[in-house]
Amino acid sequence: MERVEAELFTDGGSNAVVRLPGRRFPGVLIQGDSLRILRNDLAEVVEACERSDLAEARDSGDLLLAALDALLTRYEDALRKHGIPRPY
Repeated sequence: MERVEAELFTDGGSNAVVRLPGRRFPGVLIQGDSLRILRNDLAEVVEACERSDLAEARDSGDLLLAALDALLTRYEDALRKHGIPRPY
């Protein structure tokens, strides 16, 4: 394990926006339990598609999209607050 100093652009809670040394742009630190939830949400979409249950796939996909949109908004808000252009 290596210890490094990172720049913190949001509070240190879940889904913190941080920049590691040597990186031009910050990233989002996703806690393990949150990552597992995102993975499970995507698995629900895949499983519904395999059953041809498009309504459930759509509902599960909508939830996953909303979660990812929230992460992206938090990231973009942090960049804007600190005068950093988006990398895309």
